[in-house]
Amino acid sequence: MNTARDLLLISLDREHGVPADQGALSLALAGGELVDLVRAEAAAVREERIVPGLAPAQDDELMRQAVSSLVREEPFELVDDWLWRRGNGLAKEYVAGLRAEGLVTRKPHRFRPGPPETLASAAREVAVARWEAGEPVLQALVAALRQGDESAVDASGLSDQVVTVLAAVGGAELELEAERQRRSVENAAFDNIWRGA
Repeated sequence: MNTARDLLLISLDREHGVPADQGALSLALAGGELVDLVRAEAAAVREERIVPGLAPAQDDELMRQAVSSLVREEPFELVDDWLWRRGNGLAKEYVAGLRAEGLVTRKPHRFRPGPPETLASAAREVAVARWEAGEPVLQALVAALRQGDESAVDASGLSDQVVTVLAAVGGAELELEAERQRRSVENAAFDNIWRGA
């Protein structure tokens, strides 16, 4: 199970798509990776810090990179800090990987490539099945992307560590949106100054 890949396949799917910009999607993908690392005991979350654990073999190159990016010295890294650091540009890397595997394409759109879209594949079917089954981690990550109510997701079967990661993703998404709104207000104020001059 690769939560980040499944999240990306769902977000790019025409039928189930979750519109999100690269920054928001990258944060959610980093959260998906960390959930999988916790479940594989490659990391543990203690007092909101990521404590490296075993380093099980990973079939996926991006998951290998995620494991190697864990800070292995105390006091260890905060979940929030890791999401921002690991998430930097992560959506582009995942899209490139899926394109290389033939799972995603870009159709031409007015003389330039359009947005990436998923192609029919076994990987897409697995991701859609997880989504339609209401898998709580995937549901929570999508709720964070949509800046919806993650508390509406049934997290009763999830460990405290996973819940901590999902809460951190939700917080990071809200922080990103707040920063966007602040910049938008600043830019509008700047434009008004020049118009009034």
